[in-house]
Amino acid sequence: MLAFVHAETSTGACSDAQTLCQIAREFDCLTIVDAVTSLGGVPLYVDAWGIDAVYSGSQKCLSCVPGLSPLSFSPRAVEKIERRQRKVGSWFLDQTLVLGYWQGGAKRSYHHTAPVNTLYALHEALLALHQEGLEQAWARHAQMHQLLRDGLQALGLEFVVAESARLPQLNAVYIPDGVDDAAVRSRLLKEYNLEIGAGLGELAGKAWRIGLMGYGARRENVALCLRALQEVLS
Repeated sequence: MLAFVHAETSTGACSDAQTLCQIAREFDCLTIVDAVTSLGGVPLYVDAWGIDAVYSGSQKCLSCVPGLSPLSFSPRAVEKIERRQRKVGSWFLDQTLVLGYWQGGAKRSYHHTAPVNTLYALHEALLALHQEGLEQAWARHAQMHQLLRDGLQALGLEFVVAESARLPQLNAVYIPDGVDDAAVRSRLLKEYNLEIGAGLGELAGKAWRIGLMGYGARRENVALCLRALQEVLS
């Protein structure tokens, strides 16, 4: 089993999912891909890359309400689940029960109360993405990232990740020496109604994380962010 994150939000790095899945196939490994932040923001070809299990989140680049996790299994993954010999110890994570719920027929059984209102919200979010076009959405995220990148570099801010492995929808930059991390983020929020993420783990207090996800990946938001940072850091 090979499990990895496609779009890593603590660093802003994008994994080479296609190559990783290819390597997994060569060693007859199933793949589990975390696409929580990548779905709708960067190319993701589930079938073409041979991903066996992939899950995402409704709240990131789909710009939907939180609470849903779109999930997909390949035929290989379904076969693996159905051939399981030992009973799953968790009701919540028992995919054999969920498969019966999805597939219907004689095996159909109650598993959970569906969050109907949230599903309607996801339908509308996917409809908006369909109307824009998936490739166009990828291009928009890339274009807005380039605008933000140019502006941040003009301010002297350095990215955490090399450009070749950088996510357009999550931009992690190092905090300049002598700058108070919390004070800057507090001013941005209070004076500009703009919130940027703090660094996580080893990057806590050392980096800022600026999201450009879904509907938020727009020219006016990039302009606001750059203007606010310039004024606060000056």
